[in-house]
Amino acid sequence: MTALDRTPTSDRVFRSWQDPALSVADRVDALLGEMTLEEKVGQLGSRWVGNDMQVGDAEPDAGPAAEDPDSAALNVAPMQDVFAASGTIPLEEAARFGLGHLTRVFGSAPVTAAEGAAEVIRMQHTVIGRSRLGIPALVHEECLTGFTTYGATVFPAAIAWGATFDPDLVERMATAIGRDMRAVGVHQGLSPVLDVVRDYRWGRVEETMGEDPYLVAMLGAAYVRGLESAGIIATLKHFAGYSASRAARNHGPVPMGRRELMDMILPTFEAAVALGGARSVMNSYADVDGVPAGADPWLLTEVLREEWGFTGTVVSDYWAVPFLATMHGVAADTDDAGVQALTAGIDVELPDTLGFGQNLAERVRRGEVPESLIDRAARRLLTQKAQLGLLDEDWTPEGSVSAAATTDLDSPSNRALAREMAERSVVLLDAGTVLPLLGEGRTAPRRVAVVGPAADDPRTFMGCYAFPNHVLPRHPGLGLGIAAPTVLEALRAELPDAEIVHERGCDVQGDDRSGFAAAVGAAREADLCVAVVGDLAGLFGHGTSGEGCDAEDLRLPGVQADLLADLAATGTPVVAVVVSGRPYALGEVHAGAAALVQAFMPGEEGASAIAGVLSGRVQPGGKLPVQIPRTPGGQPGTYLQPPLGSNSHGISNLDPTPLFPFGYGSSYTAFDVDGLRISDAEVPTDGEFTVSVRVRNTGAREGDEVVQLYLHDVVAQVTRPMKQLAGFARVHLEPGAEAEVRFLVHADRTAFTGRGLRRIVEPGDVEVFVGTSSADLPCRGAVRLTGPLREVGHDRRLVTPVEVVHGRRDAAQS
Repeated sequence: MTALDRTPTSDRVFRSWQDPALSVADRVDALLGEMTLEEKVGQLGSRWVGNDMQVGDAEPDAGPAAEDPDSAALNVAPMQDVFAASGTIPLEEAARFGLGHLTRVFGSAPVTAAEGAAEVIRMQHTVIGRSRLGIPALVHEECLTGFTTYGATVFPAAIAWGATFDPDLVERMATAIGRDMRAVGVHQGLSPVLDVVRDYRWGRVEETMGEDPYLVAMLGAAYVRGLESAGIIATLKHFAGYSASRAARNHGPVPMGRRELMDMILPTFEAAVALGGARSVMNSYADVDGVPAGADPWLLTEVLREEWGFTGTVVSDYWAVPFLATMHGVAADTDDAGVQALTAGIDVELPDTLGFGQNLAERVRRGEVPESLIDRAARRLLTQKAQLGLLDEDWTPEGSVSAAATTDLDSPSNRALAREMAERSVVLLDAGTVLPLLGEGRTAPRRVAVVGPAADDPRTFMGCYAFPNHVLPRHPGLGLGIAAPTVLEALRAELPDAEIVHERGCDVQGDDRSGFAAAVGAAREADLCVAVVGDLAGLFGHGTSGEGCDAEDLRLPGVQADLLADLAATGTPVVAVVVSGRPYALGEVHAGAAALVQAFMPGEEGASAIAGVLSGRVQPGGKLPVQIPRTPGGQPGTYLQPPLGSNSHGISNLDPTPLFPFGYGSSYTAFDVDGLRISDAEVPTDGEFTVSVRVRNTGAREGDEVVQLYLHDVVAQVTRPMKQLAGFARVHLEPGAEAEVRFLVHADRTAFTGRGLRRIVEPGDVEVFVGTSSADLPCRGAVRLTGPLREVGHDRRLVTPVEVVHGRRDAAQS
């Protein structure tokens, strides 16, 4: 046995870097001083034991690449080369000089909390025992819709978080997710996704929180605070530009200028660092204007660290380091890719060590790479290990998972949070004449036809990174691992006196219409038809939404739109419920439907939320974090359009006006927003002003309204959006009650990137709009910014504070 093969944890000699009484910086200095070059490099790598991903998992089911063998070979070869090199090294060998991360111990195969914890213990003992210094590894997992492991709560997808407009709720959810992960020995979560939607066809829209930077920033920072409060390192992704790929093609190039990147993409990450305290960032796969994010020192070092003061770790997206060679073509080989990524600012390579292997040590010894780059990255990772207690003398693998045996990953409290999130995220687009189904003056339907491919399949409620959709397709026969009722089951419970019949009608994908006749017949004989359509998430072409499941246009997948048209033709009122990860064009659907509801992948409690909204038990209060297009090809992009991006009224024959705008959502009560007051007509470019409005519940039911503040720079040195969200408040009001909503707006909130690519606050007129969506803005005013043009940086105001002061209740309605 060599010195590198020492095994017993108890045989380790106490060293100063194990002393928690010393400062973290001193401990890390002491440890780095004791490490060999090879041991420092070892901390920059990772190992994914149990990964069974194959090239076939990443191939689309159909399309030009599948039809053309030469094209397929070109497309698959880069992935095949990477997969062939990854996953072949035993953990014992990978840990010979130490190891930075263990990858997805819980998230790769169906294991219980206890089984996963036992595997973490086993792997940590291997890492400790096989290395000279016995430094444990960080354990990271995905947590995009909850802890991605078997039997864990599946919360709504992130696009549904956006629909809540509720940062406090998002923070509570993230705290619960973090507690579960920490209890079973996990240290880092790969979430949240802070990409801002730029094209609805992109498959990963479901993982985002919407199309507005301020909304995403506020919700993203809240998620980070929740995860970090539970002791989990939050990882911001994908930094940056990934969501703006040409034609919405996954891994596609991003033809975006730096100004758009700085104003629309980067602010969400900046807020999560400044307001959330995120301790890790993951690079994007994209190349922006020809420069891959993983090899971009401007992005990873100048902006992230020097301007924003970020001190945590930058981890690579999975295989992003070798992709610099195999996909981007900016590196000669994987070794060169590793040097470029390290130099740019990536600290740890995930999910396996390829470019950050011992080749880095060899290059240092040859004088090709400064050892200071190795020290820089190792110091950042070791600092986090010290902060987490992994370097303490008394740390043991068993102690890190002490609560695993009693941890319920789908606890009643988790499910209650999932239910609350689902209920707050459902968006009532149009109640029509039939919703709610139950209530005063309404006759409950006696016979209800429940049809559509999403009516009796709970997987349609879950995102592509939910364990039932992400891993369990490779393990048929295990079920979902959690209780997840379907809409059909929930409606039977919600409407106990109704006769409910079910016909699927068609699948989510494909052109099989053989089920149409039965579905149409059921609808024709019913008093009401509830048609549940939408997406089924998957990976790399094995779904209609999710990573690598991009859309050619925004028509509902498969023949679902045709099914809805045939149902509407029966004359029976049709309530169309769209359960999806992206917005689809619903112009024709809306024209034929008696009512229209949008639910963005609402998670395991989604069925109850949807049924409750339909019956009226749940008062809908969700708002659109993305627009709903009118036509499949004439998508509006996003609402954040400069003058030339808005309706040109004849200059172009294409009208980008959406069917339903950003921020829209109806309810079963009514609200008025009026009484606009702006504290000052003029304020200096470093001043602030207050915008106040009154919101009243003028209906007969309690409910929530989201009061939204938008700003518009009337004349600027570069084109600016016609309106942009600058603040919001979700307000709950009883019937007849009112509240005053006050926004404290600093001039910094008007800042933008000017012609010199510096962020500025410019003097001039700013229009102020307040209302209930980006199109419903009854309160309008203006303020003038005076004084000199100011250049602002990371220390500018990133938030518009909001105060809600509840007032009287109208006695006539109380």
